Amino acid sequence: MNTNILKQTVLLLFLALLGYTSVNAQSFDPIDEAPHDIVYLRASQVTKPIVKVVYGRPQKIEPQVFGEQVPFNKIWRTGANEATEVKFYKDVVFGSVTIPEGTYVLYTIPGEQEWEVILSTNLDVLGAFQYDPSFDIARITVPVSKAEPIESFSIGFKNKNRNVQMVLGWDTTRVKIPLSINESEAIAGL
Repeated sequence: MNTNILKQTVLLLFLALLGYTSVNAQSFDPIDEAPHDIVYLRASQVTKPIVKVVYGRPQKIEPQVFGEQVPFNKIWRTGANEATEVKFYKDVVFGSVTIPEGTYVLYTIPGEQEWEVILSTNLDVLGAFQYDPSFDIARITVPVSKAEPIESFSIGFKNKNRNVQMVLGWDTTRVKIPLSINESEAIAGL
């Protein structure tokens, strides 16, 4: 008789634990709904990177992304989920500002004709909720251009005659951030 009570008690505990686990598992909402991407700028396929960008790639859900899905004239994390991080493996000139090698958060303030592009030293932040201008290391303004539509937010690099641009693109909007590498041998292969 004691054996049956013990078996029933163990079974009830197991079922209670199973119910608790499934209820709690259902209560978690995924934070990272957009896929992440990493893009590199390298002098060649076999060299160490010069720049690495880690960012979330949200999808277009509104008829017009900028001005609707992403508001104009408000700080944006420049992607989805955690704020976009940029790692410079060498000193660079970001627009006209010299930036020492290191890791930074990339924020933007989208406008209809131009964007403000901000590098911040405040790392490991979720979105733009924790943006603090006292951590800004650079703030530049770049023009907006138009191109063919892209459904997912994308970041890439465009190299032409040793002039490097970090290109942000989503929907029909393109923003090109000028970068100059301080060491000429680093971009010799570009």
